Amino acid sequence: MKSQLSSSTEDYVKTIYAFTEWQDAPITSSQLAARLGVANSSVSEMVRKLKDLGLVDHRPYGAVRLTQEGRRVALTMVRRHRLLETFLVSELGYSWDEVHVEAELLEHAVSDLFVERLAAKLGNPARDPHGDPIPTAEGTVPRIDAHRLSELDPGHTGRIARISDENPDLLRYLAQERISLDTDVTVVRRKPFGGPLVVRIDEGDGSRDFDVADEVAGAVWVRNGPPHAGCALEPGS
Repeated sequence: MKSQLSSSTEDYVKTIYAFTEWQDAPITSSQLAARLGVANSSVSEMVRKLKDLGLVDHRPYGAVRLTQEGRRVALTMVRRHRLLETFLVSELGYSWDEVHVEAELLEHAVSDLFVERLAAKLGNPARDPHGDPIPTAEGTVPRIDAHRLSELDPGHTGRIARISDENPDLLRYLAQERISLDTDVTVVRRKPFGGPLVVRIDEGDGSRDFDVADEVAGAVWVRNGPPHAGCALEPGS
């Protein structure tokens, strides 16, 4: 059955989850307002509603954390969103920088039955076009052991496992530079005086060095080993 929660409620819990998915610090009300593009007063009112619904824990001036039920709702929405993104790319020919907004619109309209049939049609994929893990119907999340490119030392070799979809321009730029998921990379060096990070891109029949700006290095995640290897399931609770 489709959730009886409002679209706004679903957006809030999904945003809270997404903020902490790739780092440990919980989200604050002001950060939530910035990510959703709404006033702080609107966030304060909605957080009170979410707390009344049992979806978040929050104390005045403190961080906002999902409850077990809030996490369940968030994972349901994340699953919808990422399956829709995958469908738009693999079946309708969208590019990876176009799908986020479309999926935001569609995720509130489709039924649970549609989502599960879509998952089956796609072969129950473990990740979306940007490398973000797709939660299972049971609420488990494929865990990816990956690190930001900006955190890696010279000599580190791995494969690109995830690229943040926050900035469509960055995605278009990487596509133009033929850099995508599962690209093999080696960290070469950091250029002096605050210069860019130099990485070596393996293109199968050769390699090339590429200068990576800080914004790009912070948005690209790299893991060791072949694609999808060592992908464990993290409980959704």
